[in-house]
Amino acid sequence: MTITITAFERSPDGGRGLARDTRVRWALEEVGQPYAVRLVSFEAMKEPAHLALHPFGQIPTYEDGDLRLFETGAIVFHIAERHAGLLPDDAKARARAITWMFAALSTMEPPILELTTARFFEVDKPWAAQRIPLVEDRVRIRLDQLSRRLGDADWLDGAVSAGDLMMASVLLRSRSSGLLDEYPNLAAYLARAEARPAYRRAFEAQLVVNKPPAA
Repeated sequence: MTITITAFERSPDGGRGLARDTRVRWALEEVGQPYAVRLVSFEAMKEPAHLALHPFGQIPTYEDGDLRLFETGAIVFHIAERHAGLLPDDAKARARAITWMFAALSTMEPPILELTTARFFEVDKPWAAQRIPLVEDRVRIRLDQLSRRLGDADWLDGAVSAGDLMMASVLLRSRSSGLLDEYPNLAAYLARAEARPAYRRAFEAQLVVNKPPAA
């Protein structure tokens, strides 16, 4: 049976690849697995049929036969474990790659998402002028730590892995803030990830959905 994932019928980011279905698309492209996409509206995401797949009414979800998963990290981890190409064969290197997956989601992403919320959804609050610089500093701390760890390496731990896939996806969310430009090695790292053919295929697939209709 063909793997089926869900994605926004119309993504809030307009197709810039920030929606989390892009991560799952990228993982499937990296391991060479075909997949179908079921597009859902914001209204449909709150209906019982979708809530049966994702109890929090979000995307993406993953269906493969009678297996149904939600949460991007869990989905990408499942894909990486089941198909060659995203996790090393060596047990220790594999464990380190998985560690980087968790680091991307648990350590790097929270302050980046907090900054997005502050800049786009709380900017009109009376305390925004004081809050935003504080959140920016929290993001800088994490970017600085990651930058020092990456150094001049191409990838986080040897060959590209699911850890890099998740980390690059998270860093992509920080680009609009301009903070990533302060760390040339991280900007170059993200550019390498975006240049991968599998990423380009995933990006283009979600962009097609979000392109405005021709006039």
